[in-house]
Amino acid sequence: MRWLAWILAVTLSWSAWALDLQQAKQQGLIGEQLNGLVGAVQSSPQVNVIVGDINRKRLEGYQEIARKTGTSLAVVQSRAGQLNIERTPGGQYVQLADGSWRRK
Repeated sequence: MRWLAWILAVTLSWSAWALDLQQAKQQGLIGEQLNGLVGAVQSSPQVNVIVGDINRKRLEGYQEIARKTGTSLAVVQSRAGQLNIERTPGGQYVQLADGSWRRK
């Protein structure tokens, strides 16, 4: 269960750029994916920059968690994705298993 604490720590450490992410999520531009990353619901150059930056930082954190806990990156991403989707407020987008987007 230590990996869960690491996921929470990494997720909470994103506050430096969370305002941009939260604004984009509230506007329906970005949503949470099952793989622990965010995706562009409505693509634009600005949205793509935010998505790329967030995902790069999330992957770095997930790789660190996987390394420290001896868990595979795929498992860490899957569990982070579940956690992020559970924590997504109503009205924001989450990606379904078939790749489509749905408001929670």
